[in-house]
Formats: sequence, C-alpha cells, structure tokens
Amino acid sequence: MTDLGSPGDDRARRPGDGPEAVASQIADAVDSLAALWSLAAQHASLRLSPHQLRALRTLQTTPDLNLTALADRLDIGLPTASRLCDRLAAAGLLERAPHPDTRREVRLRLTPHGRHVLSDVAGRRVQALATTLAAMEPAERAALRHGLRRFLAAQDTVLPRPDGRPGPR
Repeated sequence: MTDLGSPGDDRARRPGDGPEAVASQIADAVDSLAALWSLAAQHASLRLSPHQLRALRTLQTTPDLNLTALADRLDIGLPTASRLCDRLAAAGLLERAPHPDTRREVRLRLTPHGRHVLSDVAGRRVQALATTLAAMEPAERAALRHGLRRFLAAQDTVLPRPDGRPGPR
C-alpha cells in the first residue's frame, strides 16, 4: 500500500515530498486503482479487453465517428482499429451505418447492447470504488475529494485544451 502521508503527519513536509516524490507515490496508487478498475470490469456481463472498453467509451462520448477518427482518438493504426471494430460488431456492441452525405464513409455507433455493457461496467466500477471508500473515515474521503478537485484544476492550467490552445478545458 502506498503511504502518501496524512495532513497531520509531521513527515508530510519532509524533503522527499516534492512534486517528483509525491508523483511517484501517486503513480503507485494509480496502479492499484487501475487494478481495481480492471478487476471490476472483468466481472461484468461480458468480458472485454481494456482496448475494447476504451473504444466503446470513446464512441459513447463521441458518437458517429468514422474508423479513421476512432483510430486517431485511440492512437492506434487503421488496420488495428478495423479489426477491433469487427470484433465489437460481431459481439453486437457496435454497428456501422452509412454516412448520410458520403457513400464511402461509415459511421460507428454503439448498439443498445453496447450501451448496456458500458453501463454494467460503470456500475461495477463505482461499486468497487464505493466499497474501498467505505473503509475510509469520512474526513479522509472529504480530503481525497478535495485533493482530486485541486489536482484536476491544476491539470487544467498546465495541459492544453483538446483544440491545442493553452488554458482550461
């Protein structure tokens, strides 16, 4: 388990608590969270790989992408994206629909079954997190929530927006 130090801990101000040291500790915690996240997803009604889940989530948040746009968003090659979509379509999670304006372009959409599977995975992940959070004291949960909000606010000031310009997303 990663020891991130508590607010009242005198060790919280030691020299090893600079941004790099804390980043290393948080990276360990993220690895643990990712394992919890993955395990919860594997207990869903349909087992999907992390790449398949990511593709479905991308299509959930940005419907009607074409294959090229999906490949770009997932940062994978076009042939890999095509095979991924073939498997998702064969499982009944994704459908291909012709673009209304261009016959050569195909839009990708989640099926109702695909939306149901994503909902199942999300519910299982929330439950796994809630179980872990229930083992914490209310003040610890509040501190974690506050810290995460501050982290996201700081991230918005240092990372570019999706359009490439600096500033909050």
